[in-house]
Amino acid sequence: MNDGKRTLTARRVPAPAAAPAPAPAAAVAGEERRRLQQAEMLLALSRKVAAIDSLDEIIETVLEMTSWELGAERATLFLNDPQTGELYSRFAQGTFRREIRFLNTQGIAGHVFQTGESLLVEDPYNNPHFNRQVDQQTGFTTRNIIAVPVKTVKGEIIGVAQCLNKKEGSFGEEDLRVLEAMTSQATVALQSSQFIERMKKNREKEMEFLDIVADVTSDIDLGSLLKKVMSEATRMLQAERSTLFLNDEKTNELWSQVGEGLGATQIRFPNHLGIAGAVFTQNKTVNIPHAYADLRFNPGFDKKTGFFTRSILCVPVVNKQGKVIGVTQILNKRGGPFTDEDEQRLRAFTAQISIGLENAKLFADVQNMKNYNESMLQSMSNGVITLNEDGKIVTCNAAGLHILRAAAKDVIGKQAKDYFANENAWLLEKIHKVEESQTGEIAMDAELICGGEKTSSNINIQPLMSAEGKKLGSMVMIDDISSEKRMKSTMARYMDPGLADQLLASGAEALGGRSVPATILFSDVRGFTTLSESLGPQGIVSVLNEYFTLMVDCITREGGMLDKFIGDAIMAEFGLPVAHDDDEDRAVRAAIAMMRDMNAWNAERAAKG
Repeated sequence: MNDGKRTLTARRVPAPAAAPAPAPAAAVAGEERRRLQQAEMLLALSRKVAAIDSLDEIIETVLEMTSWELGAERATLFLNDPQTGELYSRFAQGTFRREIRFLNTQGIAGHVFQTGESLLVEDPYNNPHFNRQVDQQTGFTTRNIIAVPVKTVKGEIIGVAQCLNKKEGSFGEEDLRVLEAMTSQATVALQSSQFIERMKKNREKEMEFLDIVADVTSDIDLGSLLKKVMSEATRMLQAERSTLFLNDEKTNELWSQVGEGLGATQIRFPNHLGIAGAVFTQNKTVNIPHAYADLRFNPGFDKKTGFFTRSILCVPVVNKQGKVIGVTQILNKRGGPFTDEDEQRLRAFTAQISIGLENAKLFADVQNMKNYNESMLQSMSNGVITLNEDGKIVTCNAAGLHILRAAAKDVIGKQAKDYFANENAWLLEKIHKVEESQTGEIAMDAELICGGEKTSSNINIQPLMSAEGKKLGSMVMIDDISSEKRMKSTMARYMDPGLADQLLASGAEALGGRSVPATILFSDVRGFTTLSESLGPQGIVSVLNEYFTLMVDCITREGGMLDKFIGDAIMAEFGLPVAHDDDEDRAVRAAIAMMRDMNAWNAERAAKG
């Protein structure tokens, strides 16, 4: 066995120049007997190999019979791998079973394969094409070699048969013819078994491919999916690293969350730069056997990471609409550059996973929107409760739980008809009305009983519908106005209710201290001491109640605010808390109205005695 790496020039055994002289009858009989034995041997070989399906067993059978028939110490059958341009052998007599591969242009076997000529090499060590390192490594001494091409009936060369060291003497032309005849007999079986083996391997690859795709596309989480895709692509193509870049349409960047062999590193760059950018923009596969020889390759990333890029295979990831959504980049195939088969497999792989990637991206977008909506709901001061079409409470934000004075487990998942019952049954009726009419309902200053306490609320009930118009349920928004109502009631005792509404609408800003122009009105009762002495305690209280009611009405009609009562005196402000352009005039008009109404009231009192 020899897989020499130099081209061999063979010595051809010359054919006789003229026809031989007539042979004796005994010699003719011996020749016939020899031919008959060879015919029987070739027939036996044909029968044996025809009954075998395994390529390894056929090779083993051919080698055993050729070694025995030619009296050789070793024999090797090399078959050509058209995808890699290599000669390979699965079995070598005298050593253990293994696979040996070398380029089909190297050594004696390579020369025979390329030229299609049979060779006899009588002194290999003096031949410059013989690779003696193989003998040095194995301890074997090659004395002579015979090698013939393995041809099909169509003349296609599919391999080389080689025998080493004839046990008695040297190989001759007769040995050459026998070896050619034996390989010719085995060619059909070799072709068939090679075809069967390729079919089995292809089927195994396809089944493995389908399993990989099924496993990868079953994941809906984008981060986990990216990691699986890169892991499987790296393993499937026997590479060192792989990265899946997805396009970010908002920023026009290619980004990767996970790079196999890089760890959890996010990479971002403009989607027109580098090899990945060229593949993305042009929608064309790039297969680069030598990265540093390509001007599009940026060695800066290698310098940054300490990685050395040898070969690159980069293919676009296209969705079912034909739109490029990213690129898959594989680095450094083990054992050589990426082949056409690798390219086809990667393109098929990315075509299959593109659907899963888009689903994962959509799921990620929906999840982000869900998280955003939930965060927004939780930050709202109004209570928000959603019900599905079956009337079950699906969500309730923190403000809603606070208003209802309940825990999440006591609200979420409950039927609305069970939760809003008894005192709150009116709310359930409104929810049913909204579901039937699919129009909103509003209840202002409504009373809810929550946790045994009354809560004043403004309630807005709206239907929920999908983009296709399908009913999804309803939403109840609750605005707790209990504190506002109590404050308004208190403030209304001292100012016009409309002014109290304006003040509350202004919020906390209006309640803080500030310097503003304002008009102050003071009034008191003339001769109040004498009057109180004549009327007595009960009489003066009755008079003051009527008097203050009349006076405060005059003030509030002009937009003034009662500040305080000081005995019989009144202090009021105009321009606080809400300023007007005519606050001074308002104060004067209020004072005139106070005197006019008091005079009319005095006339009534005089008429009553």
